[in-house]
Amino acid sequence: MMRRVAVTGVGVVSAFGDTFAEFWTGVAQGSSAIRPMTLVPSGSLRFSNAAEAAAFDPARYFDEKEILYLDRFAQFAAVAAREALTSAGLHGRPLGERAAIVTGCCTGGQSTEDVNFQALYGGNQRVSPVTIPRVMSNAGASRISLEFGITGPVYTISTACSSSNHAIGQAFWMVRNGVVDVALAGGSEAPFSLGFLKSWEAMRVVAPDTCRPFSLGRRGLILGEGAAMLVLEPLEAARARGAQVWGEIAGFGMSSDAHHLTQPLAAGAARAMRAALLDASARPEAVGYINAHGTGTTANDAAETEAIREVFGSHAGRLMVSSTKSMHGHALGAAGALEAAATLAALRGGIIPPTANFTEPDPACDLDVVPNHPRSAEVEWAMSNSFAFGGLNAVLVFRRQ
Repeated sequence: MMRRVAVTGVGVVSAFGDTFAEFWTGVAQGSSAIRPMTLVPSGSLRFSNAAEAAAFDPARYFDEKEILYLDRFAQFAAVAAREALTSAGLHGRPLGERAAIVTGCCTGGQSTEDVNFQALYGGNQRVSPVTIPRVMSNAGASRISLEFGITGPVYTISTACSSSNHAIGQAFWMVRNGVVDVALAGGSEAPFSLGFLKSWEAMRVVAPDTCRPFSLGRRGLILGEGAAMLVLEPLEAARARGAQVWGEIAGFGMSSDAHHLTQPLAAGAARAMRAALLDASARPEAVGYINAHGTGTTANDAAETEAIREVFGSHAGRLMVSSTKSMHGHALGAAGALEAAATLAALRGGIIPPTANFTEPDPACDLDVVPNHPRSAEVEWAMSNSFAFGGLNAVLVFRRQ
């Protein structure tokens, strides 16, 4: 028999601070953590704002040798994992081969890569011997495995902006099917290097001011960074040991558009949402809230609206749909994990986070997008969407416990 899967721990590093509490306080209040960038030289880009984890100081969490081996994104992952395991009551317990780690990461060690390339092209022919361990996208997962002695399945998924949802979904299936008894799942990202940001500048999808998902006149996304990690275990086992239960992961669905590398397709997104509902054995009418992919680009928000209306029909008008990227930024491979944490907290606390920075309704996005202010609402079922470049879609369904 398949087991029901509970989330018993959550850890977050974000532009709001180094803990889940700081993250949820900001998101639940509708505050924006989008500010002028500090991690690249001022004036070097056509856009100047981002959601940086400005308060993060690695020296608070790692010694000098550890910092030498860990890029910023891997540091984020390890700190979030520590908080998640502590909140689950599992920090310090032997986990071994019956535990798994699945992380999502889109870019790997961008700052490490940038620094070394600058030195190399500037004439320095020596590159640091720890460059590869710092750059590799699985560095966060590997660090967590080493730190906590987790010897079961450990790997990293890279599917652009869907990476974290794919990671959480794969971990969910492993726990549900009895492959492992506990899993750490989520994602981390630290994309603020000049070379990488120049590439985003060239795409002309980053807003010059702020992120306004679903709003008429929206001008694009705002990049963010951080990490979120969830602890997953069988619901019965969690209850038996007296663990707090944040909520239940009930379903996971994924699809590929097979359409275009960067342009979204409503039909592909709809397939993933239907697959997640089927996996959860949930009726569309049961869902009360969707944490949308909601990037703030003209094409994405309209396509997601179309997909939601296709899947939910007349119920779409009764759904609450918000994009928390308007507050914590688009953290690429970590986005789905941050949004999973927000969705679980919304179910648990009865507070629906808003779509911040909203100015004017767009007829192409005719949904209840919870504009600007949080809303009190008791919701049993929620969905969290992630749709990536390459047309790769991953959707999670959560249930309140």
